[in-house]
Amino acid sequence: MKKILMVLLLLLVLVGCKENEPIETEEPTRVYDTAELALLAEMEGSFNFFYEQTNTDETSGGYGLINDRYNSNATLASIASVGFGLAGLPIGIEYEWITYDAGFERASKTLDTFLALDHYHGFFYHFLNKQTGARAGLSEVSIIDTALFIAGAITVGEYFGGEVKDKAMDLYERIDWTWYLDSNNQFFMGYRPESGFGGHWDFYGEQLILYVLGAGAPNEAYRTNKTVYNSFTRRTASYGGGEPFISSWFGSIFTYQYSHAFLDFRNTEDEAGVNWFENSVNATIANREYAIDMNSVYQTFTANSWGMTASDGPKGYSGYYGSKPSGYTDDAHRNDGTIAPSGALGSIVFTPDLVKNAVLYFESIGGLKGDYGYKDAYNFENSTPWIAQDVIGINKGITMVMIANYFDNIVWEYFMQNENIQNGLEIIGIRPVESQS
Repeated sequence: MKKILMVLLLLLVLVGCKENEPIETEEPTRVYDTAELALLAEMEGSFNFFYEQTNTDETSGGYGLINDRYNSNATLASIASVGFGLAGLPIGIEYEWITYDAGFERASKTLDTFLALDHYHGFFYHFLNKQTGARAGLSEVSIIDTALFIAGAITVGEYFGGEVKDKAMDLYERIDWTWYLDSNNQFFMGYRPESGFGGHWDFYGEQLILYVLGAGAPNEAYRTNKTVYNSFTRRTASYGGGEPFISSWFGSIFTYQYSHAFLDFRNTEDEAGVNWFENSVNATIANREYAIDMNSVYQTFTANSWGMTASDGPKGYSGYYGSKPSGYTDDAHRNDGTIAPSGALGSIVFTPDLVKNAVLYFESIGGLKGDYGYKDAYNFENSTPWIAQDVIGINKGITMVMIANYFDNIVWEYFMQNENIQNGLEIIGIRPVESQS
């Protein structure tokens, strides 16, 4: 990727330069180590999943919808996949995998689709038919998946500006975040027209982004406040003598990553002194330490084979894969020896050296790579090693976006410049450390 620097040329115009002094107009070539080269390849493979597995039939009702997974169930799209896919467009352009015009067209027309889709108070069904855009089965109207979609929309809105930003903000503005609140000022987890609301975001997890989006909502009538942010339980725990942190229910590592894919919490604190970035650093270290300690139970778990997270496993998909601390008594997680590469890769911004060592191990596993980089997961507990045949959109998404943030801050840079996001952070009391009173 070439990034032309205009700073020296501007200085030349303003103050002149010495005769015959060389003018440097490009950044020095970056030297990548072996693990970073593998990370770049994995980022490109993940990008290709989103770009190639998109419905580009403009005559259908599902233009821009992206597979929930590949290569099975090709008719099922996930709105979270679309959110990550939108966030990937600036990455693809900056790394010169696609043209600016191609990315602009994909973003603009995808947002047109969502402006026309069925919704409830601005929230979308989690799963859709990829061709028609209709609700898939009895899929729920999902607040967290809508949030991941709208985060991707905001990212491309800031990147492209103009009509793309207008469409992204129209989608954001019509979301009534207050509609999704229960009597305790906690967000519900899902809504089905047939049965109403279900579940509550009453514990820490991947939902941090909800509080920022809700508090910064462009429509003030639909805006939430600091009380909502402070409504969920914050259980502080630690593992193996490590640093304490606010833990999630299943201890699944993705819960410490997804909001961070878009929100740059570095060098920030809330009014209680919580630094959510450091919280994820400590959670990542605990996840790895737990894998090391459990090697006597699961031979797949080692110092370089860790990152227990929601993924496919030998018996199907499981959202329970995780590590201590979990729940209230450290027993909510479940494991069978399955490791998903996205678990470690999604923490590249938190613990880069530990993740790079894991990447070198992933590179040594025969059969782990497929059409779009690493397959979803592996498990070596039985005499015959198991490797997933599919990739899953959200796992590819966290992989792609976090690697891009590690190298260039691409998604962080554009998402964080949105004034509503900055306003939302201010309202709930998350501010740069130096500005805390």
